[in-house]
Amino acid sequence: MNIDLRLMATLPVLAPAAAAVLVLLVDVALPDRRRVHLGLAALGLVVGVAGVLPGLRLGAGDRRGAFCLDSGHCGYAATHLTSVLQLAGLLAALVVLVLARDDWAAPGAGGAPDRTGRAPVVVALALAATAGVVAVPAAGDLGTLLVSLELATLPTVALVALVRTGWPSERRARAVDGAVSLLTTSLVSFALLALGAAFWVAATGSTVLGSVTDVAHPPLLVMAAVLMVAGLAFKVSAVPFHAWTPITYAAAPMPVTLYLATVSKVAALGGLVVVVQALGVVDGTTLVAVAVLAAASMTLGNLVALVQQDVLRLLAWSTVAQAGWVLLPLATLSSRATQAAGSYLVVYLAATLLAFVVVLTVAVLVTAHDQGEGPGTRLSAYRGLLRSRPLLALPLGLALLTLAGLPPAVGGVVAKIAALRPVLGEEIWWLALVAALNVALGIAVYLRWVAVLVATDRPGPVTAAVRVPAPTWVLVGLLTLLLVVGSIVPLGVV
Repeated sequence: MNIDLRLMATLPVLAPAAAAVLVLLVDVALPDRRRVHLGLAALGLVVGVAGVLPGLRLGAGDRRGAFCLDSGHCGYAATHLTSVLQLAGLLAALVVLVLARDDWAAPGAGGAPDRTGRAPVVVALALAATAGVVAVPAAGDLGTLLVSLELATLPTVALVALVRTGWPSERRARAVDGAVSLLTTSLVSFALLALGAAFWVAATGSTVLGSVTDVAHPPLLVMAAVLMVAGLAFKVSAVPFHAWTPITYAAAPMPVTLYLATVSKVAALGGLVVVVQALGVVDGTTLVAVAVLAAASMTLGNLVALVQQDVLRLLAWSTVAQAGWVLLPLATLSSRATQAAGSYLVVYLAATLLAFVVVLTVAVLVTAHDQGEGPGTRLSAYRGLLRSRPLLALPLGLALLTLAGLPPAVGGVVAKIAALRPVLGEEIWWLALVAALNVALGIAVYLRWVAVLVATDRPGPVTAAVRVPAPTWVLVGLLTLLLVVGSIVPLGVV
């Protein structure tokens, strides 16, 4: 049996993985050069982006394969949609790296250089997790899918726990609690995935995740799909696998929270797309479990987010609600559904990245000494931001309107329509009704924050006196431009 490696096709995965190893090796020779580590990490992500670009030109039905057998099956197979998800994950990781440059480059107490070796380890873990995230959507068999998902998950547990050495003991304990919560849920998730994989093999007689054409036991295949979707629901923060999200988001360093809210979601949707595409030829199949997860996630997420006073917890519960929208079209298990879910995730990533960039900036402006745990993450800190910092308030407002699906953020409107269309096409009316109700709830959640931005009474603590770093303005400008362009040429079409 011959194996055609075609390693260039796997460059989006190999580049961040190689950069992670290189960062650790360079740290041995240059232990105090933190900026060098960040530069190598950025280079690895940029090379990964370059490796994705050929996949964006693929037509319908075309694939870029690697590790291919004589039978034609490839352990790594990237389609156009896969390439879009990989590009989104790599670019989001690059944004996180830019935002975390100060935290990861000089993480010692009181600004002193850190001698614990945390910085290169954190950078390497982020790169390793990103390699796993990028590999998941291109998984061609169960083994590759399971290993990639664990590679995307386990490093993030350590990222949550590895906080600055100068943080108070109570804050460090909270970070450990958040890491334990993430680890516990991920273990349960992996158990469900492994059980689902066993049912898949029993139903199809193969570990291949290509289109299912010969099913010996159809009920087993449906059970496999339910279990695998349940296992993947953990990473997308869907109810009832969401418990780790508010705990971990509030406890982790803000750049890690941003990573979990954006980059990790690419792995979750990538895994779901792999499963859905494999089941796409099973006519007349509606995965009720996905519909229930979608309905419960968007409803609970919006209801709890509506009463939050801390913006990190609000964004955490917003992630749960948005997970419901990502899952919504997948309840139909159609090829059109995967495109709709991918479209929604792209819009969600852009809006969430922009919102987090502003949240991180406001936290630094309000109080730079408490790692964002104080008033910088309170909703009241944003009161009157439009007057004191309009160049921050306007992009944040655009991001919130995009998540709400309200004009002038037309990209968000189109993304929600694209997510609803497969459900309406399959005439799943109860799910469409729940989604419609959650549109109203989501509007209430995000307009509540917008109202604080434009308030003129009792202005918050943010003033125009503190200088915002140039790289932050660049990120705000680029992400705002992306959402504005998405409102003109809607991002809802991938």
